[in-house]
Amino acid sequence: MTARLPYFRRCVEWPRDDVHESGGLCDIVAQERDITRRTFLRHVERQDRKDVERELGYAPYDPSAILTMARDWHVSYHRSRWHGVTVYYFRHSAIEYVFA
Repeated sequence: MTARLPYFRRCVEWPRDDVHESGGLCDIVAQERDITRRTFLRHVERQDRKDVERELGYAPYDPSAILTMARDWHVSYHRSRWHGVTVYYFRHSAIEYVFA
């Protein structure tokens, strides 16, 4: 298996000149493929993901925790291409969090 992808950036922090560029942010979203959380976890850096989840206010995974990211059905997981490179991301509150 290849190395897991580190957290890159949120869509709201994307460089303006790469939003509408061919292969840029708009194309990432337009060409996305839905994936499961399990698939997402296999491809991204664990500590980076945990840090982002904590920053979003989610509790670490614990069967007794009330709200974890894994249990939030509003979060979706995706795979796409960014200038030809495979990226994985999740969408939370209409913001894409990209691992590349």
